[in-house]
Formats: sequence, C-alpha cells, structure tokens
Amino acid sequence: MRKQLIPILIVALLVTTLSSCKKWIDYDPKEDYRITELNYLSSESDYRTMAVSVYTPLQWLSRAPLIGDIASNDAASGGENASDVLALQQIDDFTHTPVNNLLTELWQEAYEGINRANYMHQYKQANPAGKSIDFAGKEALFGEVYFLRAYYYFHLVRFFGDVPLFADKRLSLSESRSLQRSPKADVYAQMERDLIAAISVLPAVQVQKGRITKYAAQALLGKVYLYQNKFTDAAQTLESVITANAFSLVSNFGSQFLASGENGQESVFEIQHSNNSPFYNWGGPNRGQGNFAVQMVGVRALNGGNGMPYASGWSFDLPTASLANAFEAGDRRKDVAILNIEAYKTANPGFGITYQVAPYKNTGMYNQKYHPRVGETSGQVELNYKNNYRAIRYADVLLMAAEAYNRSTTPNDTKAQQYLNLVRARAFGDNLHNITSTGATLKQAIWDERRLELAMEGERFFDLVRTSQAVGKITGFQAGKHEVFPIPQLEIDISVLTQNSGYN
Repeated sequence: MRKQLIPILIVALLVTTLSSCKKWIDYDPKEDYRITELNYLSSESDYRTMAVSVYTPLQWLSRAPLIGDIASNDAASGGENASDVLALQQIDDFTHTPVNNLLTELWQEAYEGINRANYMHQYKQANPAGKSIDFAGKEALFGEVYFLRAYYYFHLVRFFGDVPLFADKRLSLSESRSLQRSPKADVYAQMERDLIAAISVLPAVQVQKGRITKYAAQALLGKVYLYQNKFTDAAQTLESVITANAFSLVSNFGSQFLASGENGQESVFEIQHSNNSPFYNWGGPNRGQGNFAVQMVGVRALNGGNGMPYASGWSFDLPTASLANAFEAGDRRKDVAILNIEAYKTANPGFGITYQVAPYKNTGMYNQKYHPRVGETSGQVELNYKNNYRAIRYADVLLMAAEAYNRSTTPNDTKAQQYLNLVRARAFGDNLHNITSTGATLKQAIWDERRLELAMEGERFFDLVRTSQAVGKITGFQAGKHEVFPIPQLEIDISVLTQNSGYN
C-alpha cells in the first residue's frame, strides 16, 4: 500500500477559510507549510483542518462511477481507440488483469483516505505530544471521520472483496508490508461500527453544505446492510431517513444534476468538487479539486454557439442501446440520463453544433447527467470541472428501502410498493404507472427501477453483482471471477497479499 503511506501532514493542511462564493473544500494547495508531527493537532483548528483532509481522497475516486457503468450492460468504454485509457478498455472487455493502473489507483486512493481517518482516530484522545485537546463539536467532527472511513472501506469491498483491514492507527511502512486481507464480513462489521458511532453524534443538518450528516450515515449504513442481505436491518435504518422528512424528490428530475441543483432537497450525500483553486497534476491521483470524470464523458470535439450549454470531452462512458431501450415511453428520466447528440443537433439548429463521432464503440449517446458544461471549469480545463458527484440521492434511499421491505424475513410489500411508486410517479408525472405486483415480481420491478433511476451514476455493475443478475446480462462476465476486480499486482508484490480467484 505505497500511496497511502505518503506523509499525511504534507497533504493534510488545507485552508478552510470560507466565503460566500466558495465551497468549503476550497484551499490553496501551493501554500508551503513546514511543521512537525509533534507540533500538529495542538488546537481545535488543527483537528478541523485535518478532518477536511480526510474528505479529500473522495475527489480522487471520481473514475469509480465510470467503472460501475462500463463494467455493466449500461455503457461502453468509448474513447479514441482500443488503447485509449487501456485500463478502462480492459474492464469493458473483461480482459483486465492485476496489472491495471486504474484499479491500482482506486485501491491506493481509498487507503489514503483510510490512513488519514486512522491518523485522526489515533490521536482523538490525545495529540502526538500527549496533550488532550477538547472543544465543542469534537465528537460530531469524528462522526464525519468515521463515516468517511466506512465509505472508503465500502468502496474497497465492492471492488475487491476481502481487503486489508486496519482501524486503530496509521500504518507504518513495515506494518503495511505484513498486513493481510481480512474476510469481507469483518470489513463490513467495521463499517457498521463506524457508521453506528457516527449516527450517534452527527447532527441532522450541517451549516456547511456537503459535510456528513446523521442521515447520510444512516443511508450508507442501510446500503451496507443491503449488500449483506440484512434486509430487516436495512429497512429499519433506511426508514429512519425517510420518516425524518428531511428530504424530498425534486419535481424536475434533471434539475438536481445542474450546478444550481447541487446539495439540494434530494441530496443525502454529495462528493464536493471545486474549480476555485485550479492547480493540476496529470500524474495524479490528486489531479485537482475538480471532477475528472466529467471531462471523460463529454462529446468529442464538440463546438457550438448561441448559448449551446455543452462543452467538449473525451467520449468515454457511452450509454448502450440496451439501456436506452429499457426506458418506457413517457419516462422523463431517459432524456436526462442520455444525450443523443445527433437528435440534439437536429432539434437545435441555431447552435451550429459540430462534433467528432466517438471513434471507438460509438453508440451515438453520451452521459448527460455528468456531461461537461460551458463555464463550469477553470485553469487546466480537463481537470477542474466543479460538478459534484451525487453519491446518495433520496430516490436511491427510497428504492433501497423498497427492496429491503420486499426481501425482509417478514416482507412488507405495501411499503415496498409505496416507495417504489413515489419514484415512478416523479418519472412519469402521474400515478398511472404504479406497480401493484408483490413477491418476486415486485423484487424484479424494484431492481429494474434502480437501473432507470440511477442510470449513468455508477451503480449498475454493483447492483447486478449483489443481486446475482450479472451472468447473462453482462457480456464476458464469468461467475466466480468477475464479481470482484483483481487485487493490484503492486500491492501483492509489496505485501504478499493473496489474489482473487481467477486472476492468478
């Protein structure tokens, strides 16, 4: 685990001064701080600044949702040719191996986040100099840290299955080399402990948009339960989010994916991105504060004028005909999830649109939810799109609760139908498309609804795997192998980890 051992204090010291026009994550990364560990965590400000640094690796995971789309039957890799971002092409073709730089980075980025969270946990009671630093809101601040640690572990388990588990302190180099993989059940148990602890201390509302709330922790805990088939626990936990009446479905489905819709009434948890400090580093993983995935999904060489809202990108993550055909007539979500560029050009002749057809695996369709838009980047354009990633939406909570009620030991299909149909009523603008089925038929309807509601948001592959639907739906998927991705070879070489089945 080489990346997560980068000295944490170099990257932790973020400027948290806020203004009305800046997101709370904004900072100047070029400030030159020189400080030793014994001098740090000596004040409330130090702890709060360090907590911001635990959020930062969330931004680096921006390509994980692309894999959730591309590894499924919802999207093709796209790009310029078969070797353009080869790691992504291999995942699309299910030819990926342990030597895959994208998977390696996603592993390292998550463990960097875990190591930062562990550093704070290690010095929660006393700082490195042995002094206790107490202040109002400290427990709630650590609730954010424990949520984040659980989120990073959830990311790792979904991608890799059994992974190294450590939660007491930041790892030293020697400890990293000796650490072995823990059973997935043990990692889930740690997530549950962290999230339960977080729920007990987090506020229902945060002053700064984007910070973790009690409801975000409850939603993630419900999702963790769902992935373990603990349906009764999932239903109870997700019900707490629903009955709090803190969220609602926006009437205009597409509005929540615009800049004006960020951190809105449907947002349970968003990963914040910014373009106010447009530094960049093509060597990554911390390429910038922006959402790198936005640049990747745009129409290639797109140009237009007279107010045309879309900017150019690299034509990855192309929606498939399978996804497009899954939408019923009248479903408003289709035109929000999918941009048919030729149809859009025809419907808007005044824009004078020109573009380059996606050279590889072209479908004629693009991810509109996260398509780059004019005026939403700065500096190094490709690396500084400010679009937040909507990690958990209220609609997702409703559909998870619907599934949990349907699959509980004592099913409650009335509740399941109610929550499912709330989502469908928004999609169609009426109640004429309500689902009235029960049992296994209702379960499949909920699964199908997740595909449509969360289209191009990175959930599809993981939903197909956890519900045992991947075989037969995903071309090239091999049961007993492709449920998880290979452990990066670099980590095996360093720590002598075991490899996932089928990748040796």
